[in-house]
This record gives sequence, structure tokens and C-alpha cells, in this order.
Amino acid sequence: MKRLLTVLAEWLQADGQLMEDVRVSGVSIDTRTLNEGDLFIPFRGELVNGHQFVRQAIEKGAAASLWMKDEPGAPADIPLIFVDDPELALQQLARAYREELACKFIGITGSNGKTSTKDLVASVLSPYFNVRKTEGNFNNELGLPLTILSLEEDTEVAVLEMGMSGFNEISFLSYLAKPHYAVITNIGEAHLQDLGSREGIAKAKFEIIDGLQEGGALFYDGDEPLLHTLVSAHPELRAISFGRGEKTGLSLISTESGDEGSRFSVKGVLDGSFTIPVFGSHQVKNSLVAILIAHELGLSHDQIEAALRQSKLTDMRMQPVVADNGALFINDAYNAAPTSMKAALSFLQETGLRKEKWVVLGDMLELGENERHYHESIAQQLGTISLKGILLFGPRMKWLYEELQKNGNETKVIWSENNYDPLIASLLSSIDGNSIILLKGSRGMALERIMDGVMQA
Repeated sequence: MKRLLTVLAEWLQADGQLMEDVRVSGVSIDTRTLNEGDLFIPFRGELVNGHQFVRQAIEKGAAASLWMKDEPGAPADIPLIFVDDPELALQQLARAYREELACKFIGITGSNGKTSTKDLVASVLSPYFNVRKTEGNFNNELGLPLTILSLEEDTEVAVLEMGMSGFNEISFLSYLAKPHYAVITNIGEAHLQDLGSREGIAKAKFEIIDGLQEGGALFYDGDEPLLHTLVSAHPELRAISFGRGEKTGLSLISTESGDEGSRFSVKGVLDGSFTIPVFGSHQVKNSLVAILIAHELGLSHDQIEAALRQSKLTDMRMQPVVADNGALFINDAYNAAPTSMKAALSFLQETGLRKEKWVVLGDMLELGENERHYHESIAQQLGTISLKGILLFGPRMKWLYEELQKNGNETKVIWSENNYDPLIASLLSSIDGNSIILLKGSRGMALERIMDGVMQA
């Protein structure tokens, strides 16, 4: 966003000082990452008052700052816009700038796979369009406005991730972004403690259609009955499903893994075979979204296929990492819920990339009152995989450890509540070039530290 400060004041219908001829070329809420020309937005929290850093922001190159009307001590020598609420002002700036952009907006939500799907969509479109995507976890009521305001005016496609923890949050983000295409990757169990049931989660995710542009389309997980119910209640909605079922708009026919990644075939809206340099059938399913949107934007099968081969995902999503001794780590440690846990273990069961299979599993968080059941239930799927070792980390994984002991599992099982060292030591003494090790757990468990401990030993 490059605008005169007076224009931003008009957008906000706010007064200011020393605004003439001041040009703003970005927005920042953190002086540590502020760029020259940014508009600094100070938030007033319980512990930190951002107004204390306004002068520092100007000294670091900020062009101007917002200032809360009821905050005393406004400096008279700094370009300021006076607002009632800086957070609301940030969102209003994003709404106004969004209206002036001509690019296609894609909004992506879902219980699992949002970031991977965002990465795949952006990867497929980037060779043919000027594409920008949500960086990191800037997917909430602050991150999404910052992402929109960071878009260059010549952006052709904006791929926006939308996260939530409760009702009305996705609706707010959808109305803010007004997507031309909306995506629901799946419905899992994350946020059960806030939303009460999978039906509640589905309803909250479905809010993404609230701000959908007229003539736009929803792409949704056709294997999820809860979404079929919601879609059927909106006959006016152009909705295209994807999944493993034959009746989906784009159906996954077959998948196989090789050293180059996953090769798969589809039929429906588009027929053919594709390859992605990522492992896991759930990642293949995420790539169906990229195929559908690329097809919607006019790309041919060959163009989509070529771009998918070169696609890149954010780290820690079924990311292959080879150790010096040839052992293959599959780093899927960014997050975990029962649905994504099942998908990752299914990949391990099916893969022939290495003979000796290990799992390193961490706690699944935010599962509410049924969290013990979800952890114990992993034992059944583990029992179907020929494993060399099972390493468990975190207090909740004690439930799985006890379940495995109760079932008389013969596989080597180690549990550690809060110390990575025993698990690192076990791997160091056991794995070699014949080993494949899956790491899967919620972000708070930081399981990548176990892999790093092995790699750095």
C-alpha cells in the first residue's frame, strides 16, 4: 500500500497533524520489523502500551503513526492520525485498500491443511500470475489486515489463510477479504473445547462464504458429510467438491509414493496425473484445491502439472529431511489433531521408502474433554503398522503409552513427559540408512527439537 497520509485519514474519517505531503508505503505494528515509510500502529495492552514506541518508530524510519484519541502526551512534532481504536483502524484501512485492488482473492480455512493448501495454491499459480500469500501465521483479525495492506497494487492473485478459534471469526475475515474463491480443506477436531462438536466446527468454518463475491465459488472437502449438509442448505452457492469419493467434482483415483514425492491421478473437472514433491495422501488431497483453482483461472493440465512438480510447502509439513547416516525423517511437527495424525500414520503404514519405521508422537492440544480418548485411540492404528519403535513425548501421551502397555504391544515404546533427551538417545543408538522416522505433534510440543538433537549429535 502506497498512499498519502491524507488519503489514509480520509479512509478512516479521522483528523490528524502534520499530514501534508507525507507518503506511506506500508504498515507495521512492531518496531522490530518496521520498514522505512511504514505507518506505525500502536496497540494499548494490559502489559505494553505501543504509544511508548511511537517516537522510536519514527526514528527508525516510520513515516507516521496512529494515536488513540484518549491517550495523553501526543507528540506535536510527529505526523499522526487520531483514532478511537488502532485495531479497528487497521481493519478499516485494509477494507478500504481491498476495495481498490483488482486482484483475485482466495480465502482458505479448515481444521487441518490450511497452510499446506495455501502453499500449494500459490506454488501452482506463481509461474503464471503475480501471486502473494499469507506469510507465517498472519491469518487472524490482525494478521489478515496486515497481509492485505502488504499487497502490491500489481498483485494478480492473493492467497489468504483464515484461522479461528470460535464462532464469527471466519465470518469477520471473509467480509474483510471478500474472496472470489473460498476453500474449506476439511473438518477435524481442533478447537473442540471452544466449539463443542464437529458440527460446531463445520458451522464456524462455513462462515467463509459470508463475504464471498457474487459469482464466486466454494471449494470444499467432498468426503465430509457435515459440509454436504451445509452446502445443500445454500442452493444459490456455486460449490465444487474435491476428495476421494467418486461423486466429488474432482476425484482422487490413485496415489503412490516415490523418491520424487507423491504421484496421483484425478478425474472430474479435470482428468490426468500429477506429481507433488511432498509425501502423504492428505497432502495429495490438499493439492486438489490447487488444481481446481488453477483450472478455474484458465491454466491447462500441462501448466498445472509442471507447476505442481516444483511446488514448495512451508517447513514441517510432511517435510523429508535426510540425516548424515541416510535415515529419513518426515517432519510433520507443525501441528496435530486426530484427523491429521491419522493421515500421517497412514502414510507411514503405506510407504516403502525405508524398511524400519519409527514414530515420534507428541501431545495433541485443544481437544477438550475427549482428549484422553483421542490419544488412547491412536493405539489401534499403531497396531496395524510394522514399527521398529514408538517414542512418545508430553503429559497427554502418557495415556497412549499406558494403552499400548495394556495391549501388550511388542514394539519398543518410550515415553517422556517433558525431556527430549531419552528420545534423542534412543534414536541415536538405533536408526540408520534403513530407517524412516515420522515426527507428529502439536506446535507446542516442538518435536523438531528431537530431530535437531539427532542431526547435531
